[in-house]
Amino acid sequence: MRILHMLLVVLFVMLQGAAGQHVFPGLDDSCVAQNGRCFPGICRRPYYWIGSCSHGFSCCKKWVA
Repeated sequence: MRILHMLLVVLFVMLQGAAGQHVFPGLDDSCVAQNGRCFPGICRRPYYWIGSCSHGFSCCKKWVA
């Protein structure tokens, strides 16, 4: 029974540490500051590449004519 209590404590501590991490890679502050969005891979129309986001994503901005 004590092992079960220890496992619950370890699980609780792990979940608390994960609470502050970004879940969505599209929320990169440097890209948002340039009015862009993060996309996996390359930018497709009507977007064009303006930089890089975390995790290898591309920062893309919408083409305005």
